[in-house]
Amino acid sequence: MSTNWLALDIGGANLKAANGQGYAVSKPFPLWAKPEMLAYELRALIAEAPESDHLAVTMTGELADCFESKTAGVHYILQAVEDASDRRHTRVYLTSGKLVSPVVARREPLLAAASNWRALAEFTLRFARQEPALLLDVGSTTTDIIPLIDGRVAARGVTDTQRLLSGELVYAGVERTPVCALAETVPYRNQNCPVARELFATTRDVYIMLGQLSEDADDTNTADHRPATKGACRVRLARMICAEGDDFNHRDAALIAQVIAQRHLNLTRDAVQKVMTAMAQPPRVLILAGEGEFFARRVIKGMLQEVKTVSMAKKFGPRSSSCAPAHALAVLARESMEPRP
Repeated sequence: MSTNWLALDIGGANLKAANGQGYAVSKPFPLWAKPEMLAYELRALIAEAPESDHLAVTMTGELADCFESKTAGVHYILQAVEDASDRRHTRVYLTSGKLVSPVVARREPLLAAASNWRALAEFTLRFARQEPALLLDVGSTTTDIIPLIDGRVAARGVTDTQRLLSGELVYAGVERTPVCALAETVPYRNQNCPVARELFATTRDVYIMLGQLSEDADDTNTADHRPATKGACRVRLARMICAEGDDFNHRDAALIAQVIAQRHLNLTRDAVQKVMTAMAQPPRVLILAGEGEFFARRVIKGMLQEVKTVSMAKKFGPRSSSCAPAHALAVLARESMEPRP
């Protein structure tokens, strides 16, 4: 029996696909703005991927505000998958760690909601074995901080709300987080200037300015839909204090970027400390994933001693790491159909 799996991670801002064998892709898609296009975009994503006859699905897009509830979002996403699948055998991953049919997922929609973190955590257990470990997955929008203990996922939270309360979910990432969500004031020419509480700039502008994310003149998935270049980032950061032209130069932008990056760092470190404090033993294995691995390394620097670090980017490549839950789910799904020894 063929086991050509393609895993789909359907978010509110990005669609990700991976086959667990080196292929991985992430495409921007504002689900909240164009829900009627979801099935079309998924069909294209499947068509462009290596041949598959099995689909595995996880999601976070049910939280998009185009849906009146998470349950409605799960049902809508599952219908879009069914429309796009061309009758491929399909399984849906639940936060319980189970792969189930879409029919079962529809009966338990809140277990299908926001399940991608669990797929990645289950997959990464193989790198921790029985040692206490910490998974740190830094994405474009959110950060997952998951404890792994005694060969099991030891998360205290399951739903997004529970995970926010436990520190295991930080709703901030290295690309899409608005700058105004991280700071009320920023330094400007020897003064502290209040920021505009508007979506003028995001963390992507910050990390491009600091040289930690690459420029891309062809990419306009930014706050003002202008290119992801340092020059355009400077303009967007200037808007955060309602400035332009001679009133805001490269040095001003770099200073603001450094301060925002530090605020982001402090926020994430506080959450990591909260999660580690709840662990009986400090982690001996640290697993890093996501497009923000560079940021994860900064977060953990100095917090842990004598820890073994496993990088998803080094093991599987940067693209697979940036689509880590999809990569993980494809592997888990394929293994679920293999004969057990």
